[in-house]
Amino acid sequence: MTFCIGVSPSQIRTANASDRSDILQFLDQTINWYRQIDVERQIATEPDDVIAVNDDRPLADQIVRSAFDFARAEADFAQSSTKPNPAQNPEAARYQSLLQLAAKLDQQVQQAQAELQSDRQKLEASTGKKRRELQATIAELQGEIDLANARREVIRNMADFVGGASSSGLGTSSLRGQIDALARTVSPEVAESTNVASSNSSGNNPPSRPAPAVSASKPEPNGIWGLSADLFSLSSKVHTISERIKATDSLANVGKQLHDPLIARLTELTKQGDAIAQQADTADANTLAQQRKELDSLTAQFKQLSAAVLPLSKQSILLDLYKRNLMNWQRSVKSRYRSDLRGLLIRLLLLGVALGIVLGAAELWRKAIFRYVHDPRRRYQFLLIRKILMWFSIAMVVAFAFASQLGSVATFAGLITAGVAVALQNVILSVAGYFFLIGKFGIRVGDRVQIAGVTGEVVEVGLVRLHLMEFSSSGSEVPTGRVVAFSNSIVFQPTSGLFKQIPGTNFMWHEVTVTLPGDSDYHEVQKNLTAVVEKAFADYKDDIERQRRQMELTLGFTSSSEFRPRTRLHFTASGLEAVIRYPVTLQNATEIDDRITREVLDALAKDSQGKSAGKGTPTLKLRTDVPPPTT
Repeated sequence: MTFCIGVSPSQIRTANASDRSDILQFLDQTINWYRQIDVERQIATEPDDVIAVNDDRPLADQIVRSAFDFARAEADFAQSSTKPNPAQNPEAARYQSLLQLAAKLDQQVQQAQAELQSDRQKLEASTGKKRRELQATIAELQGEIDLANARREVIRNMADFVGGASSSGLGTSSLRGQIDALARTVSPEVAESTNVASSNSSGNNPPSRPAPAVSASKPEPNGIWGLSADLFSLSSKVHTISERIKATDSLANVGKQLHDPLIARLTELTKQGDAIAQQADTADANTLAQQRKELDSLTAQFKQLSAAVLPLSKQSILLDLYKRNLMNWQRSVKSRYRSDLRGLLIRLLLLGVALGIVLGAAELWRKAIFRYVHDPRRRYQFLLIRKILMWFSIAMVVAFAFASQLGSVATFAGLITAGVAVALQNVILSVAGYFFLIGKFGIRVGDRVQIAGVTGEVVEVGLVRLHLMEFSSSGSEVPTGRVVAFSNSIVFQPTSGLFKQIPGTNFMWHEVTVTLPGDSDYHEVQKNLTAVVEKAFADYKDDIERQRRQMELTLGFTSSSEFRPRTRLHFTASGLEAVIRYPVTLQNATEIDDRITREVLDALAKDSQGKSAGKGTPTLKLRTDVPPPTT
């Protein structure tokens, strides 16, 4: 924006459309920059941040106020250089009258408010008639203020409308109207800054804005999670401050572009004044009179230009202070960022060391198990315990490393434990049952067991469930082709029993029941049947005896009875019934049952021929998996 200054008012050129555009663009940029200060308030989360924002707020208010002071000075200068002709431009004259009336109403409102405040103070100490008179006066003043405010609002609305209705018809007055309209969009203080003298005389200060809210006692992050979140927050804060610094530099550059031409014009005016002063030494009276007029014109121009230069100079200094505050704030944030980054790297290093120690200890444990534990069953148990403890230790190390506070770990663990206990109670019960299954008298792969009426061989014992290869019937080792799965929690169910062989044994008791006619010679029958079973039992008697001794060693007691066939006779409604119970080895149970059955039938056939079995047809019934004899 340039103004060509001569030595007479007729040589002064008015502001053109490009000058008006530059001023309005400068104000728009200043307003946008000013509104972005709310972003600083949003990122102020630490005491240092709050101090920086509180330092920036008054500077920003003065910066935007200086920008509008400059714009108004430029508009006034352009208006004074081209006096509007009411006959040629009645809209401009109307706009000027509206501005003057609005200023007059502003002064009336301020005077009435001062008088109202004084009367209210007097009212507190007055009584009786004097108090009633003051109350009436206060009511009348309040009415005057309300009426003046209403009139002022109408006049301002009309001035805004007339000032912005037509830029070509109103000339420089349109610029002043647009400046006032922009000022009212920023804040009331900026809108009222045109009446600086009256504001200072009344002693009214702009209302202070509340400081940004910040947590009174924010704990320092000391976990990996908290430090990572704080680093992201600080990184975003540094970026925001950098953008504010760039915006401040851009606004300062625009102000400098407007400031330099004005300084050049002031320099030119100073040179012209010096030249006139040098000519006055040799001039006559007429020349001195003409020079006096030129000096008065230069003085008026100098004052008007100074009114525009001074706000820009103040704004330049304030922007420099504002940028300096932002850079100090940015350095403080970067220092916190580096401190948090260093703390995060240290904690990550400690986490790696702790995990290395846990994994190293687990590896040493594994090697010790393979070296010193030779029993596959015990080795599997120790390896499982090692795996559980290893992952539990890893989880605890990671939890303590990522948590910001130990209290949060305890709270988190408590909530997780309660939720898991409710949602996975059956799974937890199965896991607990697993440790019962692998105990001293527990089961292992290859054991023959009976669970809930299902007999089979254990093929897998998992942490949650076990699998059996089902057998066709008790006492028979013929697979059915099916695998049966049971939950490990079955050990806690009272109605579902789990039966397995005693470690080191593989025998069972079978039973053969023979029903004879009532007239049979029971002495001869018992003798013959016992002899038949004893003959078959003699082939594997030593194996059964060895298993009995092994059972005594395993269970830790001495049995008073030996394992041998037992025969019992008793009478029933259908005749004489002989029950023979005998032990069998599991791997040969089928062959033993077949042999005993055939020999019992042969013996019965012989007894029938010898008439010791009596009249009638004897019957035979075989039972497996029966309890041993009581005596």
